[in-house]
Amino acid sequence: MPDSPSRGARRARWWATAVVAAVPLALATGCASLVGTPPDTLIDVSTGRHLDRDELLRRLAAADVVLLGEQHDNPMHHARRGEIIDALRPTAVVAEQMPSGAPRRLTGDLRAALVDAGFDAKAWGWPLHQPVFAAAARGDVPVQGANVTRDQARAIARGGEAAWPEALRSTLERAPLDDRSREALDKDLIAGHCGHLGPDRLPGMRAAQRARDAAMVQALLEAPAGRPAVLIAGNGHVRLDYGVGQLLATLKPSARVASVGFAEAGKPLPSPIPFTYVWVTPAVKRVDPCAGFTMPPRPASPTSAAATVPRT
Repeated sequence: MPDSPSRGARRARWWATAVVAAVPLALATGCASLVGTPPDTLIDVSTGRHLDRDELLRRLAAADVVLLGEQHDNPMHHARRGEIIDALRPTAVVAEQMPSGAPRRLTGDLRAALVDAGFDAKAWGWPLHQPVFAAAARGDVPVQGANVTRDQARAIARGGEAAWPEALRSTLERAPLDDRSREALDKDLIAGHCGHLGPDRLPGMRAAQRARDAAMVQALLEAPAGRPAVLIAGNGHVRLDYGVGQLLATLKPSARVASVGFAEAGKPLPSPIPFTYVWVTPAVKRVDPCAGFTMPPRPASPTSAAATVPRT
């Protein structure tokens, strides 16, 4: 579910400070930073070794599932992901940016086809995502929305885990977060709300985030075999500790999963690193999204203003 522009900027700010870096020195010392890392640097998190694009593409092609993150307002992240989809020709592109639905091939006017599938072009800042979906259209790759609806997200933010749809509940209950992963998610949710997310509202936000991850996992598990299935989503969803990767590790441990987090050069970032690979691009200029931010009132009914359920 898209955010308002200011909320999207807060998510970008979060991932400028919460996505972890992967330069070799940081990996060796436990101090993660992208300061001094050249733009468009591709890094194997397990070794700290820099990769060229061909090597990364070979590794991604050998996976069953490829998770491609993003900072939503960085156009270079979308361009690079479009290049990956062009190269992989995946069996399916599963998209955070649309509600769950049947796979469809994008023909004719791209924007109109996406809107027909539930894509909110204004809220997602079209044409930011155009390179990703254009690549799917060129390759005749089916695209499947894989997010909870706006109303579902609001209900879960109010009611917590008790409001999980039954279709997602069994998935989530089979793969609960351990204490460390839950703490990491909570910390990032609080940061994404500029420190204003109180303990009374945190469980609901956590439950909404987990529901989104479960919806994406279900779509990935339904994708045809043969070539990788690709998820396009925010960096928070493609994490291996509390995102889609964590659910896949429990629900389908035999699956070969590769997660690519997209980060920005010049940003100091904490560890541990929750991705298989990190792709570093130039940063974009942003105003401080937390300047003057306050939490909106807690919604009292399904028709009232939604609690801020962040895109990650």
